Amino acid sequence: MVQKNQAQVINDIDENYSQRFIQLDPKGYFIIKLNSESSELIVEHFSNDINENGIATDPITGEPIKCTGISKRTPTKIFKGKSAKELGIKITEENPPLTISKLDHALYLGRELQKAEDCLINGKPYIQD
Repeated sequence: MVQKNQAQVINDIDENYSQRFIQLDPKGYFIIKLNSESSELIVEHFSNDINENGIATDPITGEPIKCTGISKRTPTKIFKGKSAKELGIKITEENPPLTISKLDHALYLGRELQKAEDCLINGKPYIQD
């Protein structure tokens, strides 16, 4: 029997959890970007509505928001900072009204901000999960 290394074990666990159903946050969603020229993390918040099928829809058009393609939506808020911690505090403590309402969404955002920060520090491309 081949024993998996710790990285593969973690990857398998995370992949399994990624397949579960999640309820979307009615307060909206975030797109995380890096600006390597200014060494900043940029987080854009977009509002959405959740329809009766649990699908995020554009609050103006009522159309489902697609995960692919070019978005022409305007963020409701833009947060900028040098670190994941700085942005976490700005998003959750400094800019009312709160743009996040679900604990699992907050945990996800924290993980993604840490990942983005690591990419910024190490000059790697960031891909949001």
